[in-house]
Amino acid sequence: MSSLLSDASQRLQQALKYTSLSEDAIESLKSAKASLSVSIPVRMDDGSLKVFQGYRVRYDDSRGAGKGGVRYHPNVTLDEVQSLAFWMTFKCAVLNLPFGGAKGGITVNPKALSRLELERLSRGYIDAIADFIGPDVDILAPDVYTNAMVMGWMMDQYSIIRRQNTPGVVTGKPIAMGGSLGRDTATAMGALFVIEAMLPKFDRKPQDTTIAVQGFGNAGATIAELLHRAGYKVVAVSDSKGAIYSEAGLDIPSIRQHKNETRALQAVYCEGSVCTVTEHDRITNKELLELDVDVLLPAALENQITEANANNIKAKLIFELANGPITSAADAILEQKGIYVFPDILVNAGGVTVSYFEWVQNRNGLYWTLGEVNQTLQRKMVEETECIWSIAQELSIPVRTAAYVHALQRLGEALDAKGTRNYYTSR
Repeated sequence: MSSLLSDASQRLQQALKYTSLSEDAIESLKSAKASLSVSIPVRMDDGSLKVFQGYRVRYDDSRGAGKGGVRYHPNVTLDEVQSLAFWMTFKCAVLNLPFGGAKGGITVNPKALSRLELERLSRGYIDAIADFIGPDVDILAPDVYTNAMVMGWMMDQYSIIRRQNTPGVVTGKPIAMGGSLGRDTATAMGALFVIEAMLPKFDRKPQDTTIAVQGFGNAGATIAELLHRAGYKVVAVSDSKGAIYSEAGLDIPSIRQHKNETRALQAVYCEGSVCTVTEHDRITNKELLELDVDVLLPAALENQITEANANNIKAKLIFELANGPITSAADAILEQKGIYVFPDILVNAGGVTVSYFEWVQNRNGLYWTLGEVNQTLQRKMVEETECIWSIAQELSIPVRTAAYVHALQRLGEALDAKGTRNYYTSR
């Protein structure tokens, strides 16, 4: 088993102590059901040919078709994609979605490609994996450095190959191509519902709660703005180049506006199109993670909090908006320090939940209002959060372990429904 997947599996081992899962179910969950590696030749704008490496992994489909995003990043590996597919399996089970876990990715620096090159790469990826995916087999979605436009290209290419309009093969598409309202903010909105459900249990009020957000991509920037507008004091945010910090709090809408216009992360206050720099400190991503704040939201990449820096974490509550930002070794240290960690398979599940809503809308041909999307999302997120919190309190176990216990119960039922050793050997 790969190192990253092995680390992810540590959480599974902890949860198994609190379930009565059959031997058959445990054996089934040990490895991915199917993995595909492909080469994607792309004609570049200068006439040269480059070949990119792509992957798609379907980890488990016992509860339904595979479901998971596609990421474009220089560090994408089969190991990483397998681990993300593993997490997706549990994420879908936690939210009780009729999906299994899948994931995909291409090893590429998308910032180095023109828009035309990016389109050729995206369509080439679908050409390579078309026989591996489908609206009843494996459904794609956006992830790191992929967006609605990329998803639209992918859906269009699949439809060309199949010679029929097939919107259900991809979620996170443009609205005009069958996308769902609310999908672009779903991951952050889902996280907000989890945060607002849990903070009152710790006697936290918005105006008295300081928050640091690592990562200022779509999910990170959106959750920072949602929290700011809800009255929380967001004191630090960061992107890949570094972080900004202000003890008095940051004006997140202004920072987002400035970032969108200049691509620079800076503490500003904007009135209309005029932005003025406000007092702030420049710090590193590492320093952001170690700030003395009430709530920390890692919203960047995996393995940000490890055994090396876990002892320096001062936040009382951590909500994982990124996939796998905390290693299993760091988990143990954080638990000893009395820090509550709300896991990725719950906190960032808003994205896959609204992807499910989009898939349902595509199949029904009946589309929901934004209010209907967010209301249904809130109900599902709060319902599962409360259930997981109850399991954690009842068994006196970490919230992450409780989330895996919750997911395993549902996965076990689906796997056992096909027959177990006990069924076949009993009379």
